[in-house]
Amino acid sequence: MELRKISEHIGKWFSGSGPMSDIVISSRIRLARNIAGYEFVSNCSQESQAIILEKLKEVLMGLDLSQKVSYICVDKAGQLDKDFLVERHLISRLHAQSKALRGVVIAADEMFTAMINEEDHLRIQVLMPGLQLFQCWEQLNRIDDIIEQHIEYAFDSRLGYLTACPTNIGTGIRVSVMLHLPALKITGHLEKFFNAARDMNLAVRGLFGEGTEAVGDFFQISNQTTLGVKEEDIVKKFSDVIIPEIVGYEKLAREQLFEKKKNMINDKIYRAMGILSNAQMISSSEAMFLLSHLRLGVNLKKIDNLSIDKINELFLLTQPAHLQLNSGGPLSQDDRDELRAKIIRNCLNQN
Repeated sequence: MELRKISEHIGKWFSGSGPMSDIVISSRIRLARNIAGYEFVSNCSQESQAIILEKLKEVLMGLDLSQKVSYICVDKAGQLDKDFLVERHLISRLHAQSKALRGVVIAADEMFTAMINEEDHLRIQVLMPGLQLFQCWEQLNRIDDIIEQHIEYAFDSRLGYLTACPTNIGTGIRVSVMLHLPALKITGHLEKFFNAARDMNLAVRGLFGEGTEAVGDFFQISNQTTLGVKEEDIVKKFSDVIIPEIVGYEKLAREQLFEKKKNMINDKIYRAMGILSNAQMISSSEAMFLLSHLRLGVNLKKIDNLSIDKINELFLLTQPAHLQLNSGGPLSQDDRDELRAKIIRNCLNQN
């Protein structure tokens, strides 16, 4: 896969479509698996890592996904390419930074990826736009069953699937939904949201996963319990209860802003439009902050002739690695800030 070919557009999972897409950016389900008879990656010899890599690569590249799949050798990739894959949510930061022999298999539409030799031997995931957890699970479960016909997984009759981290043991499932929650932040209700999430044993992370800040008011909500529960029950609870409740809180916060603090929210939206339409240099963090307000403005119908998918595109294509890959190579921070501002300016002034 030539990364340059996919860096100029966004993946389908970030397209701004799907159920509840005004607030729910994407749904993701990931499974952690290990091959029986081999130590976990952290204790694995390079010889064993190479065997695991080839076994899984052969199976994954032979999957019938009705679309092309590509393989990238992550350990031999340049730093810019690895940063791009992280920004694209195709690999994790851990996978990018690991010293193991490792790779990733990516479907053409980017809605399926499989990391080989990350923390576990295999981590497969399906990503879809909006709230589509059942659809993610149906596809991922089918793929997992196909893989298991060729690979014997490390499994214990009492504990379930064995994983490198105890928090993944059992089902090995991670259900994750990315949400855009600007109104909860503006109204000061995020702390209540975080407390409620902790009470429900949920993890709350930033746009790029564990250890990252919630730039652009994006939050990833995921389960932390994988042992003693069925995969379908986790998916159902997320899809039918947890996410609809959070979406409801965000919608209520938006309504309250619109009714009680109309001038304040209008100022944030139009100030964001003014700065982004005219800035000559802008950092990644400031751009994300302002684009978040602009996205809110589009959803509140305060801004005409600008679509959610275009805003989502700006969020992703102005990330540092995307900018550099699309420009042909490494750029200084000042050059990135200038290019980012130009891209955003050109987009907004066309509408």
